[in-house]
Amino acid sequence: MKTEGKAFKYPDNVDTDVIIPARYLNITDAVELSAHCMEDIDTSFVKDVEKGDVIVAGWNFGCGSSREHAPLVIRTCGTGCVIAKSFARIFYRNAINIGLPILECEEAAEAIEKGDRVSVDFDTGVITDITTGKVFQAQAFPPFIQNIIEKGGLLASLRAEKDGD
Repeated sequence: MKTEGKAFKYPDNVDTDVIIPARYLNITDAVELSAHCMEDIDTSFVKDVEKGDVIVAGWNFGCGSSREHAPLVIRTCGTGCVIAKSFARIFYRNAINIGLPILECEEAAEAIEKGDRVSVDFDTGVITDITTGKVFQAQAFPPFIQNIIEKGGLLASLRAEKDGD
C-alpha cells in the first residue's frame, strides 16, 4: 500500500481537541464532522487537503482525550498518512482501529516541510520527500496490522475475515 501527496506540517503536542474540536462532537456523520478537521490550528486544511496528502507532526501527536473522532476525521478528509516523531498511545491504537495509516519517524518529521511532495510505502516503511529527494526509513507495520489498515479498520477487517475476503 502506498500514498503520495503534499505535506501539511504541525508542531509537537497537537491534541485531539485541535484535530477535531469538542464543540462538533454531536455531529454523527463522518463527512460532515471532517469538515471541521484541524480548523483550530489550520483554517485552510479542509479546503486544501486532497486525497493522499500527508500530515507531518512533532512529538506526541493526538494527545488528549481518547476519542476515535480524531483519526476518523483525518482519514475521512482523504489524508493518506500521518507521519510524526511520536503518537499518543491511545491515538496510535485508534488510528489502527479505524484504518488511518500512521508512521513514526523522527528524521522525516524534522526534515519534511509544509508543501513538500511526499511518498510513503507502507509495506517497507520508506518515506520519500520527492521535493528534496531525501529518503527516510520508518518501522513498517507487520502484515496483520497492514491488513487491518488496508481493510479500513479493525471492524471492517473482522467482517472481511468472517465473509472470507
